[in-house]
Amino acid sequence: MAIDRDKLSALSRSKMPGVIALGIFFMVVVGSSMFQVDANSVGVVLRLGKLSRSVGPGLHFKAPLGIEKVYKVPVEEQRKEEFGFRTAAVGDTTRYSSEGYEHESLMLTGDLNVVEVEWTVQYRISDPYLYLFRVRDVEHTLRYMSQALMREFVGDRTVNEVLTAGRTELASSVQARLQELCNHYEMGITIGQVILQDVTPPDPVKPSFNQVNQAQQEMERMINEARRDYNAVIPRAEGRAEQQIQQAEGYLIDRTNRARGEVARFASLYEEFAKAPEITRQRIYLETLGEVLPKIKNKVIIDSEATNMMPVMQLGGGSTIPAAPLSTLGGDK
Repeated sequence: MAIDRDKLSALSRSKMPGVIALGIFFMVVVGSSMFQVDANSVGVVLRLGKLSRSVGPGLHFKAPLGIEKVYKVPVEEQRKEEFGFRTAAVGDTTRYSSEGYEHESLMLTGDLNVVEVEWTVQYRISDPYLYLFRVRDVEHTLRYMSQALMREFVGDRTVNEVLTAGRTELASSVQARLQELCNHYEMGITIGQVILQDVTPPDPVKPSFNQVNQAQQEMERMINEARRDYNAVIPRAEGRAEQQIQQAEGYLIDRTNRARGEVARFASLYEEFAKAPEITRQRIYLETLGEVLPKIKNKVIIDSEATNMMPVMQLGGGSTIPAAPLSTLGGDK
């Protein structure tokens, strides 16, 4: 029996390496067939280099020993590419650095001015398969396309449009065109935003550019003041002119109506005069005397049949002295 035990122990010792190797092989097979996909990712499984399936977050199994390979793509992650600057530190106060990136930011506008444009492209992966296998290097391709489009659209605008009111329209135009190119090249990404971080003239020309801006602001101020004075003076003058026109029109109407009244009055008088000329003549004569005599200060009343009249000097004040005939003054002698 002692001999049998020795043989069994020797036999067990000879099989031990094979059992250990089999256990290790089993652990490798089991370990290589399990994989975990994060919550914000999608797993793309390839079987012998061909797309097999896509799996969501969680624990999954695949064929071991390299038969199936898994590529984990973070489809929910918001990615970004920075142009003209880089984020130096992230924290309570984010710091940025733009030194050494002038080749990305310096651009020529349509009116031959140079500006520095710093911008960010935010995107996410919408199709993992296209993202992995259609374009070899998606990030570099996206950067080249973004720079080319930004230079194209900046070159179509003036420096004032790029620096002021045209910034929003510029960013939206670049975003729309960039998405079209991504779809055309089947890159499998969706452009979320194109953000213009900073648009400024280069440092060497900033003083001159500021002087130009100050001159333009001064011009705008003087134009606004002139418009203010214009709005204060011109309407008032137009009102006075309209008032004088209305007064002239009123005077015209008044004079016209008076003239028509005089004509009507003269016509009625003529009709009455034609009926009784002597009576009408006498009445007009008396009415005229009644209007004229009160306006005369000194009056001389004579007989219409008297002859050889000689005026007598008025020595008193205010009294009316009738003219005396020459016979009363010895004129007969």
